[in-house]
Amino acid sequence: METDVVVLGSGASALTAALAANGHGSDVMVFEKADKIGGTSAWSGGMIWVPNNPHMIAAGIKDSREEALTYLQSLSHDLIRPELAESFVDHGPEMVSWLEENTSVKFQLVADFPDYHPEHPGGKPTGGRSLECPLISFNDLGDNKDRVTVGYNYGTAPITMKESHLGSAVPIKVSATEHTRRAENDERGCGQALIGHLYRACLEAEIEITTSARAVELITENGRVTGVVIKKDEEELVVHARGGVILGTGGFEWNRELVRDFLRGPMTSPVSVPTNEGDGLVMCMRIGAALGNMREAWWMPAVEAPGDRGDGLNPTYLFAAERARPRSIMINKKGQRFTNEAANYNAFGAAFHEQDVARFEYSNLPCWYIFDQEHLDLYGTIETTSGNPAPNWITKAQSLEELADKIGADSQGLRHTVSRWNTSVSNYRDEDFHRGESAHDTWWGDPAVKGTPQATLGPIEKGPFYAIEVKSGALGTKGGPKTDKNGAVLNVDGGVIQGLYAAGNVMASPMGMTYGGAGGTLAPGMVFGFLAGRDAAGRY
Repeated sequence: METDVVVLGSGASALTAALAANGHGSDVMVFEKADKIGGTSAWSGGMIWVPNNPHMIAAGIKDSREEALTYLQSLSHDLIRPELAESFVDHGPEMVSWLEENTSVKFQLVADFPDYHPEHPGGKPTGGRSLECPLISFNDLGDNKDRVTVGYNYGTAPITMKESHLGSAVPIKVSATEHTRRAENDERGCGQALIGHLYRACLEAEIEITTSARAVELITENGRVTGVVIKKDEEELVVHARGGVILGTGGFEWNRELVRDFLRGPMTSPVSVPTNEGDGLVMCMRIGAALGNMREAWWMPAVEAPGDRGDGLNPTYLFAAERARPRSIMINKKGQRFTNEAANYNAFGAAFHEQDVARFEYSNLPCWYIFDQEHLDLYGTIETTSGNPAPNWITKAQSLEELADKIGADSQGLRHTVSRWNTSVSNYRDEDFHRGESAHDTWWGDPAVKGTPQATLGPIEKGPFYAIEVKSGALGTKGGPKTDKNGAVLNVDGGVIQGLYAAGNVMASPMGMTYGGAGGTLAPGMVFGFLAGRDAAGRY
């Protein structure tokens, strides 16, 4: 079997690579390990973070190459390779324009969403850098509509992020009638919309996507990758690629051995598709690829609930917006707060890796989210909505001391922590960790008072009280083979491995340890997928 370009994976990075290679004149074959298309991209919020993008410029929102690079450099900690940051910033707007002009993929501005570190130099406190795909009817996919994987955090909800409480300064109300109409027409938003748009474009371009097809070995000749061995239905197929093989196989967060060997701290609760086992990484290691950023992940606090989500695993929920809501804090086993709970989820993840050197244990694991009855009444929580009781698996007690005893935290420590918190927030200040001082914090909190300290600060005083254990999770890993500015994989001597490319979470992330803004995972993957596809198309 032979083609011009082989793409491995079917998330946003991979499908963008396939479209770019096809659009620049190549025949393309796509192979997906899972039995469904879309990867973790289809389970996500679906936004992409693209500085200086054409939609923000058209809306009159000012941005520049210099501002974007200044922002990323301010977050680098010397882990971001400048040439990759420059390639991402320079080609992000081009990727958006190319897709919109050459395929049926469309984007819209999520205009007000602030960057994740908005007060840093070059940051955007009032947003503009995040885009999403509009709603798409999956009826457009015809007989292929059921081939896309569906997650349990966003599902197939017929709303966009722009219409959610996170998407605009004043949430856009979707009427019950309109919601019903969309559902009946199978219109989907978020990650389903992103993959829906990309997959529809692939169908229109007659790009074949083969599922249940796992790549197991790269074929090399004289140091060049010329193809790949695919395992499907217990048979091995050899697929030759004249232009190159593009890896879009995701990270290694579901491979416990690789997680143990590489990540800088505990990560027990991934929230991605469980087929992300490091296949692309392992194949690259076998042929001498240089590795980078292996300690890092797209960290995400997570909550595991009892039950079976359909694949034998417990439901594991993203724990993002909940942390910013009033009348709640997070504590360690000493009963103490340890950071700004409303900080962006990726930055928050580092708090789980802090060591108590005297006790030689992690200072902030285990960790619990503590809230009161009024918080539950106003906002609901995991697996319940406002005005409804908490699920039985959530720990409940009539007093803070009883709650601490039930979860195994220090009761005196918790009582003191809550007392100090209540005194501090009565003046709408967090004197310990400055929660509510960043535009990010107040954006993610109570939408009724968005943009004010009240959006995230409030006392914990009305019993009963509740606790949910929060674990160290990740959207995906960030380490893998190093690449050049076009996504070509580098060997251990710094030279290019001809015929091999990587994009998305399989590659050493151009973002280092940081997360620029909403869509900061998907956008670099798509940009380097675009660059890899275009480059591979010109290599034969």
